Amino acid sequence: MLKSLSISNYALIDQLHMQPSPGLSMITGETGAGKSIMLGAVGLLLGNRSDTKVLLHEDKKCVIEGIFDIADYGLKEFFEQAELDYEPTCIIRREISPAGKSRSFVNDTPVLLEGLKSLGGFLMDVHSQHDTLQLGEGSYQLSLIDAFAQTQQEFINYKTDFRAFQKAHKTFKELSKKAVELQKEADFNQFQLEELSVLGLKENEQDELESTQEILENAEEIKLKINEMLNLFQDEQFGIMQGMSQVQHGMQSLERLAHVFASLKDRFQAVTIELKDIEETLADEDSRVEIDFERLDEIRDRLSKIYQLQKKHGVASVEELMELERELADKVFQVQNLDETLEKAKRELEKSREQVVDSGMLLRKKRQGSFKDFQNSLENLLAALGMENSKVVMEHKSIEPSPDGMDEIELLFSANKGSSPQPLKKVASGGEFSRLLFAIKYLMADKMAMPTLIFDEIDTGISGEVALKMVGMMQDISKKHQVICITHLPQVAGQGDLHYFVYKDNSSEKTVSKIKLLDREERVLELAKMISGASPSASAIESAKELLRR
Repeated sequence: MLKSLSISNYALIDQLHMQPSPGLSMITGETGAGKSIMLGAVGLLLGNRSDTKVLLHEDKKCVIEGIFDIADYGLKEFFEQAELDYEPTCIIRREISPAGKSRSFVNDTPVLLEGLKSLGGFLMDVHSQHDTLQLGEGSYQLSLIDAFAQTQQEFINYKTDFRAFQKAHKTFKELSKKAVELQKEADFNQFQLEELSVLGLKENEQDELESTQEILENAEEIKLKINEMLNLFQDEQFGIMQGMSQVQHGMQSLERLAHVFASLKDRFQAVTIELKDIEETLADEDSRVEIDFERLDEIRDRLSKIYQLQKKHGVASVEELMELERELADKVFQVQNLDETLEKAKRELEKSREQVVDSGMLLRKKRQGSFKDFQNSLENLLAALGMENSKVVMEHKSIEPSPDGMDEIELLFSANKGSSPQPLKKVASGGEFSRLLFAIKYLMADKMAMPTLIFDEIDTGISGEVALKMVGMMQDISKKHQVICITHLPQVAGQGDLHYFVYKDNSSEKTVSKIKLLDREERVLELAKMISGASPSASAIESAKELLRR
């Protein structure tokens, strides 16, 4: 329920504030006074797009704020999913800067327009005499039937099965496409896999082979250099180890003469041990290095094959070749098991289709079962609104499973006796459409979530007697829903709980629109003016008082 609406710096509105009744509020005013401007501001609050042209003062920002009581609307889950703070009193604010930047807030948390529009759909339903496009859409008509027939559970079941069907269809389609691609590449992949598999590649193999190749290619020179160094170590007269032995004897003598040389002797002994280890290592390497031209040819041949495959596949290591081999093996495996995988996916698709069709048929049965009651109820309401000869027919067509079910419907309408019902876009005049739209809203008031309903001149083109019946129905709706009605008819305006008057104020440099909550005396005068003009007669004033007594 809308508790208050504030608008500043929007079109002709400088400052406007209103607190509509929880029941039925009326808004009147001369044409062009700003009633439609108010609706435009409400539209921005509900997520419509805007631009800087809406600013009354181009150097100031426009601010529209609505405070809603949502305690009884069951919106906690919506707020959680939208990651918004939930409060029983919800404050929605829309700001438009002079630079054209638009910002939206829900309980002071910034939100995108899409989120604002989703929330607005739970809070308000704005309806005007020009609202013909939506009613003419089959999807909207289907939502009316679903609400009337109370198909919530059947529709939830269908949606669950339809999503499963979509998923199965997508899986089968992707597998089929992949199968075609894999079949095209099958022989080539098999050849590449065999080419890699025959090598039997191992991790770190390339580094080891390249190191071994380096040694084998220089084996003769390596052995020569090792032997030269071993001779320097081992020569009996002038070898390094012989000299080290003599130095060691000298160190021992120094230590006996003065203990200060003990640490120097220890250091020399450590060097001697390291040199002996180097000598032994060189000797060991000499024994292991062999001149093996056959082994060298084998390594060169294997490395050549590895290099060729690396160049062919655009990789730089054996590990990358091994990863490619695994990928090719997987593709070859998929091809080999393709028929079985496709057949399984096809069975899943057929099973899910059978399930969604079953759910769709249950949904269809409940929808079709409500057609007669919907038609009769709507025709009875239209008769009460002065359209005794109206005829409503729900035309049904079966379709393939879709997000909204397996049904396509169209509301056919005839306002005149003897005329065949036709699609709404072809047959209804403005006044007839106003009554038809209103009758549908009345019928749906207890079926759909419509917390606040705004009727914008929906009584245009109807007689005073019909207007009284229409406003009586509004009063019925207002017992459970907040209703705001913009009207030009005194018969309608006189039946609201509150009466707001919109007018133009020319007292400043710029003409601005203002709104005023009328007290009883002001309300009598305004209704009298609506009846007989700017200078109402005594009889008009009495008629106005009579309207307020109804």
